[in-house]
Amino acid sequence: MDIRRLTAHIGADLVGVDLARLDAGGFAEIYAAWLEHQVIRIRGQSLSDAALQDFSARFGPLEKIPLGRLSDDEARARGITNLYVTMLSNIKVNGKSIGGLGNGEAAWHSDMSYIDNPPTASVLYSVEIPAEGGNTCFASQYAAFEALPAELKARIERLSIKHDAAHTSVGGLRPGYSPVSDPREAPGAVHPIVREHPETGRRALFLGRREWAYVVGLPLAESEALLDELWRYAAPPEFVLTQQWAVGDVIVWDNRCTVHRRDEFDDNSRRLLKRCQVLAPGSTARGEPAASAGAY
Repeated sequence: MDIRRLTAHIGADLVGVDLARLDAGGFAEIYAAWLEHQVIRIRGQSLSDAALQDFSARFGPLEKIPLGRLSDDEARARGITNLYVTMLSNIKVNGKSIGGLGNGEAAWHSDMSYIDNPPTASVLYSVEIPAEGGNTCFASQYAAFEALPAELKARIERLSIKHDAAHTSVGGLRPGYSPVSDPREAPGAVHPIVREHPETGRRALFLGRREWAYVVGLPLAESEALLDELWRYAAPPEFVLTQQWAVGDVIVWDNRCTVHRRDEFDDNSRRLLKRCQVLAPGSTARGEPAASAGAY
C-alpha cells in the first residue's frame, strides 16, 4: 500500500488497495491512515453492496438505513436488498427518486451533529458521476483549531454550541419539525466547541453547521458574532481538500475532526453514490430520513 498525502493538512490517497480482498493487516494500515489524514481516498474500486457494507463495518457498527414504519421484512419485500447501504442520488425511475439529497449545493457541516452521539465516520462509494459539478469538499478542524489566536482559544474553552436539528444542510425543514425564527429556540443537541478526539487525542473545532447554531448562554447578537468569527477559521482554502469524483472512488472521512460540503450539479445529469455510516459508541439509531442526514 502506497500512502500519498493530498494536501498539507488533510487527505491521503491509498494506492494499491483492493477493498474486496482486504486482510487484517491491510485494514490496520487503512485505519491508521484514516486517523492520521482525516480523509482517505481509494480509487478504482468495484464493490457490491455487500462488499461495501463489509468494508465499512470494519470501522465499527453500521447504522441501518431509515425505514420509517416498515419492518425489515417489508423493506426487503419492496426491493430494498441491503439495510445498511443508503442510495444518494438525483436519479428518478418512473418519476420516483431512487435516493436522497438531490442536486443542490450543501453548506459546510458535520454529519448529524444535532444528535447526542454523532457518527464517527462515513464511507462513500461513487457509481455514477456527472461530467461537471457535484464535488465534495472537506476541511480539517484540527488545522482550524490550531489556527485560532490564543485569546480566542481561551474564550471558547468552556463554551458549547446547540446544533440545530430542524434544518438540513441544503436549508430545508426536516419532516416532523416546525419552523423557528430564533436559533435559541431551535431543537438539537449541545456539544462543546472544542473537542478532543477520543483516538488521536488531538483537539479540533466542532462547529456542526453555521445556520441556526447558537452558543449556549450568550446573548443572541454575541453568539452570532462569535460563530461568524469561528467560521472564518473553519474552512480557508489551505485547510480544504476538494474531491472531484471519478467512478469507483471510495472516500472515508472522520466526522469527529472534519466538516464537508457539496457543490451543486445539473439535475439533468445522473449522480449515484452509496453510503454506509458508522455509529458512535453508545449510539443505536438515527431517527432521521436519509435524505436529511447530510449532503455529499
